[in-house]
Order: sequence, then C-alpha cells, then structure tokens
Amino acid sequence: MFSARTHRIASVAVPVVLGLVYGYWAAANRRSGGEITGWNLLFGFVTAAAFMVLYVAVRWVASRTIREVHAILWAAFAGSAFGFLYGQTDKTVGRSAVMGLVIGAVVFAVLFYRYYTHEDAQGRRTR
Repeated sequence: MFSARTHRIASVAVPVVLGLVYGYWAAANRRSGGEITGWNLLFGFVTAAAFMVLYVAVRWVASRTIREVHAILWAAFAGSAFGFLYGQTDKTVGRSAVMGLVIGAVVFAVLFYRYYTHEDAQGRRTR
C-alpha cells in the first residue's frame, strides 16, 4: 500500500516515537506528579533508549520465526513493558509481575490467533 521509502522511514520513526512516549510515561509514573528533575529526565531517556533497542530487536527476531514463537516474543515484550511501567507506580513487585503476565497472556492470545489465521506453518502470509 505504501512505497518502500515510506516503509523505511516508518521502520525508524515508529521505534523512536514509541520509545519517547514510553520513556515519558515511565518518568511520569516514577515522579508521581512531583516536580521534574534532571534524574527524572535521565531516567526517561534511558528508558526510551532501552525500549527502542528492545523493540527493534524483537521486531527483527520475531519476523524470522514461526507463528508460535512470533506471538510469544511480542507477548513477552508487551507484558514486560507493561509490568515495568506498572512497577514505576507505588505498587508491589508481585502485583507488577501479575499484571505483566495478564497483559502478556492477552497479547499472546490475540497475536497467535492473528498469525494462525493469516500465515501458513512456515510464516508466509496467506492473505
């Protein structure tokens, strides 16, 4: 639908935008509505950079795997990303882990269904 140039731009822009939003969200959760400090900014940018690197790595690895592993990788990424954000609030580690597992399970179910209905066993799109 889009040109190759548009896809190249999106392959860089999407991780950067998602990473910056994620880093801001994590920093905002950590400061709990308090004042913005230099350490808070540093935390946000480091979190954004880590998210970007992991997003690109998962996207690269997942696209080369079978549909089950593809869904598991994205579910693990989404669950751990959500669990980390949830952990930046004043909740317990156990509750953050449970919330991350719940989100990961839901993401796995949705993505497995999508990949199962739109790919053959070798991972080639059928529609």
